[in-house]
Amino acid sequence: MKIVVAYKWAPNPQDATVGADGTVDWGRAKAAVSEYDPVAAEVGRRLADATGAELIGVSVGGADVASPMARKSALSRGFDRIVVVADGSLVGLGTTGTALLLAEVVRHIGDVDLVLTGDSSVDVGAQMVPTVLAGALGWPAVAAVGAVTGTAGDLTVERAHEGGSQVLALRGPAVLATASDAVVPRVPGMKDILAAGKRPTEELALCELPGFAGPTGVSGSGSRTEVLATHRPALKARKGQVIEAGTDVAAAVAELVAALRADAVI
Repeated sequence: MKIVVAYKWAPNPQDATVGADGTVDWGRAKAAVSEYDPVAAEVGRRLADATGAELIGVSVGGADVASPMARKSALSRGFDRIVVVADGSLVGLGTTGTALLLAEVVRHIGDVDLVLTGDSSVDVGAQMVPTVLAGALGWPAVAAVGAVTGTAGDLTVERAHEGGSQVLALRGPAVLATASDAVVPRVPGMKDILAAGKRPTEELALCELPGFAGPTGVSGSGSRTEVLATHRPALKARKGQVIEAGTDVAAAVAELVAALRADAVI
């Protein structure tokens, strides 16, 4: 059994700074494995341990995806190996292009029984890659997954559904997007980090994935998103109205309620 976990190497928004004019500066934002992806990695690791499956991490993006720091950070999450596509032309690649490229990587690996992803990426947060990826592979997609048990071709999946939970039986390969609170991911310790340096990384070139049209190709793979500007939300001017209570508290309360109703606050 082969389990693939798609992860993203992305800048952490918590490191970004916002100027007085609302401009966001990403200059000091350090890249890391996207916030929700360690949850998917932990779900995959537990399933792999229970079934004897191989757990493979995959990621696509710019050259930094294959940097020593990125590789070690990902491998310390419990992957047996990782497969990455690092190319400068992939920086800013949109949702569709990312999903199509990931589908080609899954095909390259071959005989994959399950693909896991995080709830969303920490930088874009579109929550669309798992669905588009599943469509490209011709597999079913399930979101908000809390637990996965079973073996290849015979999986039981529990997911959040309309205020409750739903249990699904999956026959055959599928793409599952884990809920952000599905499990508490392990924090890599020194032993994990040292072991990560001994685990293999396969770096693929775009030319090795003939089914991918390329960053400027067809099927929407050339779609990109560019942030042109950021602005603070407009704030309503405060009236600064003061209601004096005096000795007639009841009258002051009535005046306050009337004022709040006039401004549609209550």
